Amino acid sequence: MLTSKQRAYLKGRANGLDTIVQIGKNGVEPAVTKQVADALASRELIKGRVLENSPYTPREAAAELAEYTKSEVVQVIGTKFVLFKQKKKDSAYTL
Repeated sequence: MLTSKQRAYLKGRANGLDTIVQIGKNGVEPAVTKQVADALASRELIKGRVLENSPYTPREAAAELAEYTKSEVVQVIGTKFVLFKQKKKDSAYTL
C-alpha cells in the first residue's frame, strides 16, 4: 500500500511518461494482462489509457489490472491510469 507521499512522488515521475497500454473494446483480456505484467517488470511505472469503446471505466480497468499483476494503482485521471510495481532488486524508484 502506497502512502500519500509515495503516491505524490510517483505521480510526478509518471507525468512525463508516454501511454504504453490501451484498453479497447475487448476489455482486460489475458493478452493485455500479460503485456502490462511484462511492462511493469521492466519499467516499474507505466501509464495506460482506456478507449471510449471499452466496456470498462478507467478506474475499473486499473483496479483489475492491478489485481492481476499484483501492482498498485497510483492514479486515475480522465481516461488514463498509472500503475506501479517495484522491483525487488535494482529499483529505479526509492520510496
